[in-house]
Amino acid sequence: MRLAPIIWMIAATTGWAGEFAVFASGSRLHVDGHQLTGAQVRLYSGTGYTEIAGSAIVGFEPDELPPPEPPSEPQKAVPVAPIARIAPLELADAAADKYGLPRQLVRSVMAAESGMNPRALSPKGAVGLMQLMPLTAQYLGADPHDPAQNVDAGTRYLRDLLVKYDGLLWHALAAYNAGPEALEKYHNQIPPYQETIRYIEKIDRDLKRTLAASQ
Repeated sequence: MRLAPIIWMIAATTGWAGEFAVFASGSRLHVDGHQLTGAQVRLYSGTGYTEIAGSAIVGFEPDELPPPEPPSEPQKAVPVAPIARIAPLELADAAADKYGLPRQLVRSVMAAESGMNPRALSPKGAVGLMQLMPLTAQYLGADPHDPAQNVDAGTRYLRDLLVKYDGLLWHALAAYNAGPEALEKYHNQIPPYQETIRYIEKIDRDLKRTLAASQ
């Protein structure tokens, strides 16, 4: 017989589509198909074929694919313990201690900025508890949507502004609210923006009320 360059398996091979050629010797060969060419039979497999004498084959049997395996039982979801959420005031106090600022100052700024709402989003795009603008958060290397990173970065930014303006609280608050560029525009004075002035006054009242209550 003449063999084309293929690999053929004489065994009870399963799992392939096609048929089995049954030889007179009793062996079986899995093939993709066959073709009669006179006294010869071509057994096709892949891109090649094997040509043998028809007398060597006693018949062909269909390749019956094995029944599909029953679907496995869905795995039961393993309950995951909820991630502990740190309260906004705890985040504020931790950041204040880290950067050497009065706790009540950071608390008051957080309250004025977002009402202590970690999901707060301003019309201008400021995000989270300390209302960080995306570019400011990027500059500070923080994810503004992560409450802990948001508060840490916002407090660090407030500390840097206090250093920049020599400890002048109102100037630092004005810069936090309106941006340092607004102060530069007015020669490092508090800009006459009503929103900024109300913001400073709100925090100032909150600080004085807390101080009076502690005495």
